Amino acid sequence: MGVCSIQPYWIGDGVDTPQAGYFGLFHYCIGNGFSRELTCRGSFTDFSSLPSGAFKAASFFIGLSMMLIIACIVCFILFFFCNTATVYKICAWMQLTSAACLVLGCMIFPDGWDSDEVKRMCGEKTDKYTLGACSVRWAYILAIIGILDALILSFLAFVLGNRQDSLLAEELKLENKDDGNA
Repeated sequence: MGVCSIQPYWIGDGVDTPQAGYFGLFHYCIGNGFSRELTCRGSFTDFSSLPSGAFKAASFFIGLSMMLIIACIVCFILFFFCNTATVYKICAWMQLTSAACLVLGCMIFPDGWDSDEVKRMCGEKTDKYTLGACSVRWAYILAIIGILDALILSFLAFVLGNRQDSLLAEELKLENKDDGNA
């Protein structure tokens, strides 16, 4: 997930584009028209450099999703302190929230395609959710795959958490049965 958020290859130029270049969540590079040299702008630390509000919102949600995934990994420490089923369920909710943030980010990002910078690169036929002469690149597709990954991981964590609860309940029944017979 981290790779697709920092790579600037969400959309890019094509054969018929007026300018060479590519756009990511918060970093973009556009040619000047006369040479193949690209002028790059944008930084995650400087939201004002982003060309549209949609890119800012998408960057926020994708960044939040990435933070939730990192927090989920850090939550593995809880296995030493909490019930296993509880840790699974905490991670499941974090993964599900991460998937929701990814969905929002991926749905909001195309809303910024009508910005002047994208139109300069992709042509005048470019509008919200219409790329004109440009094309979707691998990082955007990877982000969409990340949605499916987060959903599958959350489902798996919920199943493991519920299975752990049922195993614990069976173990307690056996323990109580053994205590009663002794």
